[in-house]
Amino acid sequence: MVDRADRRVRRSLRSLPPQTSITECVEIVNIVVVMDGPETVDPTFDTSFGLMLAAQERGHAIWHCTASDLEWVDGRPQTRARRAFADEHPTEPLRLGDVEDVDLTAIDAVLIRTDPPFDVAYLHMTLLLDHLAGHTLVVNAPRGLRDANEKLYAHRFGDLVPPTIVTADAARIVAFARTHVSAVAKPIEGHGGRGVMALRADDSNLPSIIDTLTSRGSTPVLVQRYLDVAATGDKRILLLDGEPLGAIQRFPTNDDFRANICVGGRVAACDLDDADRRIVDRLRPALRADGLYFVGIDVIDGHLSEVNVTSPTGIRQLGALTGSRPDIEVIRWLETAAAALP
Repeated sequence: MVDRADRRVRRSLRSLPPQTSITECVEIVNIVVVMDGPETVDPTFDTSFGLMLAAQERGHAIWHCTASDLEWVDGRPQTRARRAFADEHPTEPLRLGDVEDVDLTAIDAVLIRTDPPFDVAYLHMTLLLDHLAGHTLVVNAPRGLRDANEKLYAHRFGDLVPPTIVTADAARIVAFARTHVSAVAKPIEGHGGRGVMALRADDSNLPSIIDTLTSRGSTPVLVQRYLDVAATGDKRILLLDGEPLGAIQRFPTNDDFRANICVGGRVAACDLDDADRRIVDRLRPALRADGLYFVGIDVIDGHLSEVNVTSPTGIRQLGALTGSRPDIEVIRWLETAAAALP
């Protein structure tokens, strides 16, 4: 059982891998990662796995639990968690130990990495973890996660986003598609490109597509002017405490207009340009104020498309393409931020 007496046990780390370049004594940090089951882990692409691997390199203790493992016991949030051991090579990349009772107020950091959708179970998870404020660093902050819908948060910055409507009205969607010739419709709670549809004014299937997406006019969807991802790419910029860790460019395949990595999008390294930096500078104060510390923003042709806050991906690809260690940067930041709490 992990309790408050275990918090921040110190030891000297004398034999870490050379790429971490650590010569100082580092305080052991207990990190609980709330995520989906280990069977979902792809060690090549999975950002949650990459962060766990980096934390392990730094000598920290990692724990795994799912949202359903969270509990309220003895007046504080706890969880039924397992020690996690990450390994890039075997058939079991994430090996878990026995179930233990873990007092989350004794943990240094909790990473919320459960995939969307943001449903009732996700809401309940954030409400439980809210009680860790002042005790344990939670990334991202539960209140920020509740307030920052990944499709709608970007529209706090109206001059940065492409023309957009959110509606369940078929006539309004058809008129928007005609005005812009082509558009993209997205489920508000979707992720990974699921349910994203191209809308063309001359497509005879347009009424049927709208009928399906809106559940016959009962469910609003987000509709944006189509931006040519095939020509410019969809840029994923990873931000840590409002500062860029780096960026990758995603391009669609020839048989799919979506550029998402999980649907086969091609990935290349890229730099931030002036338009990207302007977007980052505009978002930084709001992200920090909302406790959205680790974020992936999507930028297409100088326009902000989405702000991914629940379980942003791309850190493994960024490291592989650039030879950098953004995963270690995140863990170093966690060490500092966790140590600043009382």
